[in-house]
Amino acid sequence: MKLYKYDNNRCNISGNKIKELREQAGMSQEQLAAKLQLDGMNLNQKAISRIETGDRVIPDYELLFFSRIFHVPVSILLDEENFSKS
Repeated sequence: MKLYKYDNNRCNISGNKIKELREQAGMSQEQLAAKLQLDGMNLNQKAISRIETGDRVIPDYELLFFSRIFHVPVSILLDEENFSKS
């Protein structure tokens, strides 16, 4: 499958906001991965890193897990302003 990257060479819009929320919560990438695994989504630290740098696509169902962990609506993760902050 061909992955298309946007002007800022990212595969996702949400990575910047996920990183911001993780840092605000005082969590490491490893801690976030552990919380997601406990919630039923099997991601490791490397996947979190790739999401945050924009190197990994985030399927819509994964956004639901992130929104639950951070207690924010999915629309916060999809904020277009986050996409332009590369």
